[in-house]
Amino acid sequence: MGSRDVIIIGGGLSGLTSAIHLSKAGLHVTVIEKNTYPLHKVCGEYVSNEVLPYLASLGADPAVLGPSRISRLIISDHYGKTLETDLPLGGFGISRYAFDQFLMQQMLQNGVELITDTVTNVFFENDRFFIDTNEQGVFSAPVVLGAYGKRAALDLKLGRPFMNEKSPWLAVKGHYRGEFPADTVGLYNFDGGYCGVSKVEDDILNICYLVSYESFKGYKHIEAHQEQVLARNTHLKEIFERSTPLFDKPLTISQVSFSEKEKVVNHILMTGDTAGLIHPLCGNGMAMAIQSAQIAAENVLAYFNVTAGNRLTMEQHYTKAWNKMFSGRMRTGRLLSRLFSNEKLSATMMKGLIIFPGLLPGIIRHTHGKPLKGAEVCV
Repeated sequence: MGSRDVIIIGGGLSGLTSAIHLSKAGLHVTVIEKNTYPLHKVCGEYVSNEVLPYLASLGADPAVLGPSRISRLIISDHYGKTLETDLPLGGFGISRYAFDQFLMQQMLQNGVELITDTVTNVFFENDRFFIDTNEQGVFSAPVVLGAYGKRAALDLKLGRPFMNEKSPWLAVKGHYRGEFPADTVGLYNFDGGYCGVSKVEDDILNICYLVSYESFKGYKHIEAHQEQVLARNTHLKEIFERSTPLFDKPLTISQVSFSEKEKVVNHILMTGDTAGLIHPLCGNGMAMAIQSAQIAAENVLAYFNVTAGNRLTMEQHYTKAWNKMFSGRMRTGRLLSRLFSNEKLSATMMKGLIIFPGLLPGIIRHTHGKPLKGAEVCV
């Protein structure tokens, strides 16, 4: 089935972006993705502008998709008290439906092979990977990236510890037609969770929230929980009342885990949510996925640039770079989640931020990075 340099398991943001980067450098890349494009995913759909120089260098500037341009943040506590600020770098709103499809098309134009199938297991023998799939047999390559998302059956096969931990979180997402400032991303607290609201392309309103099972379990369905729990925040109540759903029913993901994850498993470089998931409260998971793709691609290229490349060096450098880029953000995300998930602590924090408004931009900077450099595409 041809010679491959890199196989990427999963075709989300990190998988597609790393495929574009590596293929532009001349490597033969195959992406194995279980779903067909385009499709909707549970996601906040806000991206920090820090990734734009990198995407532009790949020939994948999302401006052609007409994303919303976001420059303001509004935060609300459980009681509806709000605080607004400018976003230091700004960002854009784009649906995964449009963005993933766009990146997939860019990838195919670069000659990347796309296989629609499910990976069932991965073996590493004699310095090479062998990948079992559900329908199309075994694929092989010297380098594999894991980019298959938050949670998968493959994680069990790889023996990843977080799969043995129960997670109390459920994520819910829907698209709507409704009134909301196109330049603003909103984060609204409610009992047991928090909700992100922002516009994406075509004036569509994305509402995505994370809720604890403890808050949700007393209600028979999502709509009842929204009406009786989320609506206690008066701002959320007004947003839902003035919005018309575009989906037949909301999308959901259960067992959302924010546990620490290994960055390299059985010599597979993990990227995006597969390497670690930041709390949606920080609003920057999509940018982090793209950034992790760049880090992985650069380390893979360094590996192929060296005669008899050192795999251990690649893995160590990738892990070090990932931690340098993201470990501080992850800690900040966990801290903010604990604060905002507690009604009293959230209210106290809001009072402090109102008294000292200059603190909020600093908190935002701790969950975002600096603008990325362009891609290195030499091999």
